[in-house]
Amino acid sequence: MTIDRSTPALGALFQELILEHYRKPRNRGVIPDADATVHMKNPTCGDEIHLGIKLNDDGRIADVKFLGEGCSISQASASMMTGLLIGKTPSEAEELGARFAAMMHGDEAAAKDRALGDTRVLAGVAKFPVRVKCALLGWDAVQEALQKARA
Repeated sequence: MTIDRSTPALGALFQELILEHYRKPRNRGVIPDADATVHMKNPTCGDEIHLGIKLNDDGRIADVKFLGEGCSISQASASMMTGLLIGKTPSEAEELGARFAAMMHGDEAAAKDRALGDTRVLAGVAKFPVRVKCALLGWDAVQEALQKARA
């Protein structure tokens, strides 16, 4: 089944989900005993994120939290991402990050990939290249945090 994001009602629903995550972000905060923390800033627009990640003894992501400032896209993307990654292995998280990046660069198959969960509502960002970095900011921070946690 193909989702037609061009219908006004559906477009409004997707926009509302983005605004909901922006207004009431999930997993916002600090992890006091994080295995790795990262600060990233998008110099183009000023969006920034402070992200912490904690791994379980079995290597899975036990927790990921963020604090940040910026546009609704960067903050909603980070909020959706954190919920998606908790419980995943680092390699699963990296795989999802690569899939999300493909979606941000216009990959229609990635936009239909249910493994991306709610983040699929951000597929339309691909039409606005200047906003792609906003959507990828949290994902880039997770990738760097996972590299630090492994070291």
